[in-house]
Amino acid sequence: MSTESVSKTPDAASAPAPASAPAPAMDAGQNPPSPLDALTAERDRLAAEKAELQDLLLRGQAEFQNFRKRVEKERVEFAEYSSTEAVRALLPIIDDFERALKVESADKEFSKGMQLILQRLYESLKKLGLEPLASAGQPFDPHIHHAVEMVETTDAPDHTILDEYQRGYNFKGRLLRPAMVKVAVEPASNK
Repeated sequence: MSTESVSKTPDAASAPAPASAPAPAMDAGQNPPSPLDALTAERDRLAAEKAELQDLLLRGQAEFQNFRKRVEKERVEFAEYSSTEAVRALLPIIDDFERALKVESADKEFSKGMQLILQRLYESLKKLGLEPLASAGQPFDPHIHHAVEMVETTDAPDHTILDEYQRGYNFKGRLLRPAMVKVAVEPASNK
């Protein structure tokens, strides 16, 4: 056995200071920090940490709300415009019907049947949101018209649409296909 005896009770004067609050430096004329000062410093530190965590929480919640709104908006737009490609694929069929009906046919019943089919197809697409663009006689708008031919004439105002080769369409307020048109331009001698 050893002759040295170790004390089991810690000495209060030799206990280490809490790691969370650094001990303030003492000048020759100052009193040692009181336990109240240490508690006040700890309280201030915890209050600042709490405010920082609350700020992080609020920012996270705001980001999540913005994400949810963006996803919901994209979902609604996707559902609203999901049929755009299907309608775009049907436009050449409508064009073919319109061209076929312009040709004189000996069988009037056949022409009437084709007209009814075209009308039903067009009405069904109109319910989905298809809208034809009015072109003939309108001023040329490069956003909704595609000029295929430009004709110098004095019979119509400059940049007026004379004829429509292929009808343009909007689908639910968005341009689906521009109209292919013939446009009047002022003759070079009048400029």
